[in-house]
Amino acid sequence: MAPLLAVSGLDVWFQADGRDIAAARGVDMTVERGEIVGLIGESGSGKTQTMMAAIGMLPENGRATGSVRFDGEEILGLSEAALNRLRGAKITMIFQEPMSALDPLFSVGAQIMAPLIVHGRLSRAAARRRALELLDLVGVDRAERRFNSAPHQLSGGQRQRVMIAMAVANNPSLLIADEPTTALDVTLQAQILDLLRDLQRRLGMAIVFITHDFAVLKRFADRLYVMEAGKIVEEGRIADVMERPRSAATQALIEATPPGAKAPPPTDAPILLEARDLSVDFPGSGSWFGRRLFRAVDAVSLDLKRGQTLGIVGESGSGKSTLARALLRLSPHRGIVRFDGRDLGGLDRAALRALRRDMQLVLQDPFGSLSPRLTIGAIVAEGLLIHEPEKGATERRREAARALAEVGLDPGLLDRTPHELSGGQRQRVALARAMILRPRLLVLDEPTSALDRTAQKEVLALLRALQDAHDLSYLFISHDLAVIRAMADEILVMKDGRIVERGPAAQIFSAPREAYTKRLLASAHILAREAGESAARSGAAGG
Repeated sequence: MAPLLAVSGLDVWFQADGRDIAAARGVDMTVERGEIVGLIGESGSGKTQTMMAAIGMLPENGRATGSVRFDGEEILGLSEAALNRLRGAKITMIFQEPMSALDPLFSVGAQIMAPLIVHGRLSRAAARRRALELLDLVGVDRAERRFNSAPHQLSGGQRQRVMIAMAVANNPSLLIADEPTTALDVTLQAQILDLLRDLQRRLGMAIVFITHDFAVLKRFADRLYVMEAGKIVEEGRIADVMERPRSAATQALIEATPPGAKAPPPTDAPILLEARDLSVDFPGSGSWFGRRLFRAVDAVSLDLKRGQTLGIVGESGSGKSTLARALLRLSPHRGIVRFDGRDLGGLDRAALRALRRDMQLVLQDPFGSLSPRLTIGAIVAEGLLIHEPEKGATERRREAARALAEVGLDPGLLDRTPHELSGGQRQRVALARAMILRPRLLVLDEPTSALDRTAQKEVLALLRALQDAHDLSYLFISHDLAVIRAMADEILVMKDGRIVERGPAAQIFSAPREAYTKRLLASAHILAREAGESAARSGAAGG
C-alpha cells in the first residue's frame, strides 16, 4: 500500500529583495497511515516551510516544486478550492502559539464549529453538540461554560486543547503539529503529548510532529527526519538515531541540553534583593459590589544575593511572572521589597526611575518586546535616552555597538530591524538593551523558551559569561527544568501563588520533598533520566 504522505524532491523558495532564497532543497520523506513521524531541526532549518509547502500554505512570495502525494493523489499544485476541500477535512494543522492562531473576535465554540459546518456539512445544532463532545474529548473542563469563552479567557494549555479539538473535528487522516508544546510548562507538555498520542490511537490518524526538542520526540514519535539548512540529513527510528547519530546536525541537537551547573556565589555575598510577605491580588469574579479578590501571589518571602541566580519554577498560573513584576514594583502589591537595602515602597516616582537602571527585565518573546518600527541600534540605546540624556546620538550609537558586541552580535546589525533577525539574535538584542545600562539585577522571564535547543544553549552560555563578568544577580523564571538546573544556585517552587518548596538546586533535583515538585520533575523525565544514569554508572563500576 502506498504511504499516506509521500514527499519527493521538494524544493521550496522565497523571493526577497529581487532574489530567490532556498528554504528546502530535495526533501524526500514518507508518512505511513497511523504513524507518528518527527521532523526535527534548529530554527531556520526549513522544517515548518517544508510542511507548509506540502499542504499548499506558502505565502505569496513562496513557491514549491517537486512532488507531494497524499493518499496516492498528487496535491502539489492543486487549485486553492481543491486544497480547501482537503485541508480541515483530511489534513489539519495545529500551531505553536494558539493565541495567534485563534480568532480573538469569536468564541472558541464558534471556531470549533466552523470546520464541522464547512467540511462536515453539519447543521449548527449538530455542530454545537459535536463541538461540546470535542471539548470533553480533549479534556477542557466545564465544556458548556468554555464553549462561549473568548480565547484570551483561557489558559495556554486550554487554548492548545481547543486547537487540537478543531484539528480532529472531522477525523483527519493526517495531523501536522508544529511545535505544539514549546510554550507550555512541563506538566502541560506531558498532558498535551499524552492527549495527542491517545487521539492518534483512537482515531487512527498519522501525525507529523515538528520540533527542535529530541526529549519530546523520544517519548512521542516512532520515526524521525532531521533537517539542516533545508535538507534532510538523517532519518530512522528514534532509538536508533539517538544511540548512533550519523550526522553532525543530529549530534548537536542531542547534545544541546544545557551542560553542567553554575558555581555558587561566595557564602558571605551581600543580599541585593529581598522580599517579605509579598502578596498580589487581582479582581475576581462576581458583581461590582460583591467582587471577590483572586490572590495571585500569597505571602512570598525571598532573598537574592549578589552574583546569585535564583530559579523560580512552577506550572502556568502559579504566580511566577506576577511575583517578578511585583518585585520590580511594576504592579500593585502588599508587603516589603528592598533592593540593596532600600525599601522600594518608600520611593517616589523619580527615585524609582533612577533605580530602574539597576533592575532590568528580559521577557520570553523578544519579537513581541522589540518595536518593529525601530532599528536595532535605537532599541538597544533606548534606555540611555532616559537614564543618560546628556549623551548625544554618536555616543549612544557607539555604546549600542559595544553592547551588541558584548552579547555576541555583529555591530553591523545596528541599522537592521527585528524581523530581519533570528529568534536567538533577537533575544541577544533584548539582553544588549538591558546590559547597556550596566544593571546589577536581571529578571529573566522565560528568556529561552521560544528558542530552539542550540540557540538556547548559546544564550545560556552568554548569560553565564555576563554574570561572571559583571557580578550580576539573576531572578530566572522558567518552565524548562533542564535550563533551571544549569543556571540556578537555589530554586523556589511555586504553586497557586505560594512557595511550596525551596532549596539548593542540587537538593531540589536529587531529593525533592513535596509531591508537587516530584510531579514537575517526573513530567520533565529528569528523575527517571538521572536514575538511569545512576544505574549505568553503578553497572559500569560493578563491571
